[in-house]
Amino acid sequence: MRDQLREYIKAHMIKDTSYPLKDDEPLITGGLVDSFSLVELAIFIEDTFGVHFDDPELTAANMNTVNQILSNIEAKQ
Repeated sequence: MRDQLREYIKAHMIKDTSYPLKDDEPLITGGLVDSFSLVELAIFIEDTFGVHFDDPELTAANMNTVNQILSNIEAKQ
């Protein structure tokens, strides 16, 4: 799940598949992606992992790193 998520973020959000994304690297507050991309990410997560996030959950505070996103997915599974 971690690898799928990381590869999706690199390909579709950062748009650089060679980027060495770390699991604790800040995506939004670090300027790698904008907060509008979280909706796209939520759709990917729902389609791929069967987990739904409501709009209020799609914030930099909840979804800023790969580790945070995975924790939120696992909490909902």
